[in-house]
Amino acid sequence: MQIRLAQHLRANPDALAAQALLQRCVHCGFCTATCPTYQVTGDELDGPRGRIYLMAQMLEGAPAGATTREHLDRCLSCRSCETTCPSGVQYAAMREHGLRVLDAQAPRPARQRALRWLLREGLTSALFAPALRVGQWLRPLLPAVLRDKVPARASARAWRWPTRQHPRQMLLLMGCVQPAMAPNINTATARVLDACGIQTLVADEAGCCGALAAHLDDHHGAQAAARRNIDAWWPLVDGAAARVEAIVVNASGCSLQVKDYAQLLAHDPAYAERAQRIVALTRDLSELLPLLVEPLQRALPQQPARQRLAYHPPCTLQHGQKLRGGVEAALRTLGFDVQIASGQEHLCCGSAGAYSVLQPAMATELRQRKLAALAPLQAEVIVSANVGCIQHLQAGTPVPVRHWVEVLDEALYPNR
Repeated sequence: MQIRLAQHLRANPDALAAQALLQRCVHCGFCTATCPTYQVTGDELDGPRGRIYLMAQMLEGAPAGATTREHLDRCLSCRSCETTCPSGVQYAAMREHGLRVLDAQAPRPARQRALRWLLREGLTSALFAPALRVGQWLRPLLPAVLRDKVPARASARAWRWPTRQHPRQMLLLMGCVQPAMAPNINTATARVLDACGIQTLVADEAGCCGALAAHLDDHHGAQAAARRNIDAWWPLVDGAAARVEAIVVNASGCSLQVKDYAQLLAHDPAYAERAQRIVALTRDLSELLPLLVEPLQRALPQQPARQRLAYHPPCTLQHGQKLRGGVEAALRTLGFDVQIASGQEHLCCGSAGAYSVLQPAMATELRQRKLAALAPLQAEVIVSANVGCIQHLQAGTPVPVRHWVEVLDEALYPNR
């Protein structure tokens, strides 16, 4: 696709980047068949091809405002279109550049900016955990639209962080929202790795991966989060004191963001090289699981059957990181009955970071479709690999929705 940049945009770096990415698109339309929002609305402008047309018109100088923003905002950034695209169009990056061009021309209304600021600052704040506890106490009194966003209080578990020392060591990113919303995921990760002879370390200064900032129009905030985490991890990954073989992330949305640090900081002379080193070390927990099957087989108690699981692969794992099939295959080898919703597994559940708050109607429709596809599997537990998907799906079903590592942890230690 050929784009002639408008005169006033020819020195704009975001416009130039979007133009370069747009030129790969050949308008074949394959992407519309796998776009969740297009499947719901049937509107060409709610599919990748239509959104690309809107961005192209804007870059060529056509007026852009509320209509363009509405359709770009309705995108989940699930990257299913990238998996489908035969031309290798990097749609998610193109959309980010396009949104920054749009924001410069037609800033968001004050109400939208305020909500995005509140989400960006509130969810990553130290006050989030106590605020969530208050919300959980008041949950029965909350309106349904708020009650769906507040998970029920998790049952207290007497399990502790493992204390054994191992020669093999890995760093774990604890995250910002997950320790408050689903604290057992991190503990279960440490225990599963411990069972495989791997010690889990944590750098206390590391915090939010920056994905929330990136999704909420704060490019500089995402860069600041990346620099903070690199500084926190660096003493453990470089030089004479280096002692970890990988940085493990158990939320696929966060691991995708950390793997983007090299691109995010590519033009920062102080951090570009270090960011590349961090990316090279980063592994999603799902990526490690197939490598841990042998020690887990030795550690798991012998029993005839395990729970029947329905697996929902997050978009950030299968489309963002191109990691497919590893979780299901490994869990089946370990004795679990794992099923996926055939024909629907590539579609987003509607969580998509803060999307379920910003676009509640579309997010709810997509959740209902996903749960309807999973229901015939008659699973005892729905498992996924991202805290956002887990909480979003749980709000729509009585079937327990958990991280697969929690289920594996319980199988390792059935009597605790």
